[in-house]
Amino acid sequence: MRRIVTLILLALVALPSLKAQSEDALRKTINNLEASIEKEEKELSKLKKNKSSKKKLVNSLARQIEKRNALIAARDKQIKQLGQDIKDAEKRVGELSEELTAAEVSCQRMAREAYRNYRHNSTLAYIFSSSTALDFAHRIASLRSATIARKQQIAHLTQTREAVQKERQSLTAKREEVAVAKQKLDKQRKKMREERDLAKATIRQMTKKEKSVQASMAEHEKRLNEAIAELRKLTKGNKSGNSFSSTTKGLKLPVTGGRVVRYNANTAEIVGSKGAGISAIYEGKIVRISRNKINNKYDVYIAHGEYISSYANLSEVCVKKGDNVVKNQKIGTIASMVNPATMDLEYKILFAIHSPNPKVTMKASNLFK
Repeated sequence: MRRIVTLILLALVALPSLKAQSEDALRKTINNLEASIEKEEKELSKLKKNKSSKKKLVNSLARQIEKRNALIAARDKQIKQLGQDIKDAEKRVGELSEELTAAEVSCQRMAREAYRNYRHNSTLAYIFSSSTALDFAHRIASLRSATIARKQQIAHLTQTREAVQKERQSLTAKREEVAVAKQKLDKQRKKMREERDLAKATIRQMTKKEKSVQASMAEHEKRLNEAIAELRKLTKGNKSGNSFSSTTKGLKLPVTGGRVVRYNANTAEIVGSKGAGISAIYEGKIVRISRNKINNKYDVYIAHGEYISSYANLSEVCVKKGDNVVKNQKIGTIASMVNPATMDLEYKILFAIHSPNPKVTMKASNLFK
């Protein structure tokens, strides 16, 4: 039993350090999102007063809804982590309580034995009834060992009591943290519903031309093209996936069960279901993975020889920079995105294919024929 409590005590020290990185990263994500939402709220306050700027208002609301959705997901993840922490803590409290009971029983037994010996003077009788000098020495050593054992048992009992108290305090703190996190989660959901209603009402007042501009993915496309200009320099001479060419056709869509909602030259907007996997269209090498610190979404870039395919808006990735991937290998998971025309959440990626020659624009639609 003593070995069990020792292992538990070691776990109390080791577990926080093992979980610290993921918990800290999640808290950092939540803090970043909350700071960004607060900043966007100030901008929204100004735009609401400016009645003529409907497009800017809807754009701002779309960004805010996306951020709140990311914050809700992060809070939900935090609550689940805390729930698991509570289960683990309850288990440790149970194990330590059993050990504490056993230690108390042992200490009580030793105390009764020591009192009985003291009352009947049996210790002295035990020593002086020795038959030889060697027997006398053995009995003295035996009594010393018993005294050391009692002291160790008392120390063990104290240590176990402290461990139980520490775990119970941790358990209380975790439960309070869950309650606070749930309150904040409910508040974010309410705010997001209000913002979506306002955005939809504003969209109904917009002209057809304003709505057309509003629904475009130009901002994402611009970000991808800027990244590609830099990556072209790094992919010169790349041999991984160099059988890919401008005439490659018959490839599978990178979204499992996905469908294309819009082609625009070298890009394709592809929607899928929640949790859908994102896969490489062809064998190649992961040359970059970038992460948006505000919405926590990923962009992945794969070199096929000197051609580059890009996948924007992933919620998580299962590859790393420098990895070689095979055709149709999963690289991550689709993320949500606010449709700025309807303010509804969609699961979508922006896929693009890029030629080594910046003057040549490939057609994404040709890849999937």
